[in-house]
Amino acid sequence: MEKELTSMSIERFILRKLSRCKQKELRANLLQLLVIRIQKAQEQASLEIQRQRAI
Repeated sequence: MEKELTSMSIERFILRKLSRCKQKELRANLLQLLVIRIQKAQEQASLEIQRQRAI
């Protein structure tokens, strides 16, 4: 649970930075980081679902 809260606050931080950022290169990097974090979260959720089905 604590990991989820930390993760959510990181995503909020990235979104805040994206909304205020004017530099194209930095915006692209922040967006790429956010996409990577979303993909990892989706993979983790998929693994959890598989584990629950195996029980």
